[in-house]
Amino acid sequence: MPDIQLRFAKDMLVLSSPVQAALENQGFDTAKDLGYACLVEPELVRGALMMNKVAGAQVMVAPTAYLTPARLAHQHLDGRAQEVAEAAVAVARKTEPQHLLLEIAPCGLPLDPSSKASLNENRSQYASAARVLAPFDADALFLNGFASVDDLKCALMGVRQVWEGPLFVSVNVRADGMLEGGRHSFEEALATMADLGADVVGLQTGAPLADASALASKAASWGRPSLVQLSVGPRDDRQGAPTAENPYYCPDTLVEAAAALRGCGTQFLRACGCATPAYTGALVAASEGFDVVVSE
Repeated sequence: MPDIQLRFAKDMLVLSSPVQAALENQGFDTAKDLGYACLVEPELVRGALMMNKVAGAQVMVAPTAYLTPARLAHQHLDGRAQEVAEAAVAVARKTEPQHLLLEIAPCGLPLDPSSKASLNENRSQYASAARVLAPFDADALFLNGFASVDDLKCALMGVRQVWEGPLFVSVNVRADGMLEGGRHSFEEALATMADLGADVVGLQTGAPLADASALASKAASWGRPSLVQLSVGPRDDRQGAPTAENPYYCPDTLVEAAAALRGCGTQFLRACGCATPAYTGALVAASEGFDVVVSE
C-alpha cells in the first residue's frame, strides 16, 4: 500500500465518511454494535465503505474506533479485540483503497488528571488498541473524536508506546474555539498534538463555514498537514438553506466549504456526522487535482 507520508503537503485528499449512518439506517445502535456489525454483517459495512470509494475518497477509514478494552466491554465483546480488528480491516481492504487509516476513538473511561492510577489506566486503554492494530500495516492510525486535552494526552502517550508510524489526530471543536468538553481551547489541543507526536493535526466541527475556516487556519499554522472534518446534522427535507445548527444541510454546501478550506491550507477533508457518500463526492469534486496551499 502506498505510503501516505509521501503525499503530505502535496495533493488534497478526502477521507471516507463514517459507516455509522448507514448501519443505523439498518437498525444498528452503533454506540454498542459497531464491532458486532463488522463480525455479523461485513458486507453491509463493506457496502457503506464502497459507496465512499465510488464517490472518489482516496483515504478509507476502517471502522476500528471502539477497540479499547473499555469500549469492547460496552459492546459485550470482551477479549475479542483481535477478531473484531481483523473483520473491520478486512472489509476496508476489500475496497482496495489508495490509503487506509485505522481509527481509535475515546475509550470512555472516567479520567482524573490528578490521579496517576487513572492516567495510567487510560493510557493503557489506547496502548492496548494500538497494539492490536499495529500489525495490520496501515498507512496511519487515526485518533479521532476527542473532547478534552487530558484524554487526548493519554491517547497520544498510550499509542506512541506502541506505534511509531504516521498518526492522524482530531478533536471536536465548537464554533467559539473551545473543545466540546468545554474545558480546553483548540490551541491547547494543537499544542498537545505537536508536543506528543501527531503527524497530521485536525478538528471536527459543525460550526458555520466562517468559523470552521478560522479553526482550519489555526490548524494549518502549526506547519504540518491538517485535517478538517465537517459534521453534518440530521437530514430535514424542509431545510432549504444553511442554518447555524446545520450549515452543511446538503452535499452542495461542501463544494464551497472545500474551496474555502483549501484556501486555509487544509490538506485532508472529511464529511462526518449524518453525512452520506454524496457528501464525500462533493468534497472530492471540489478538491481533486488541487495541491495543498502552503503559506510562505
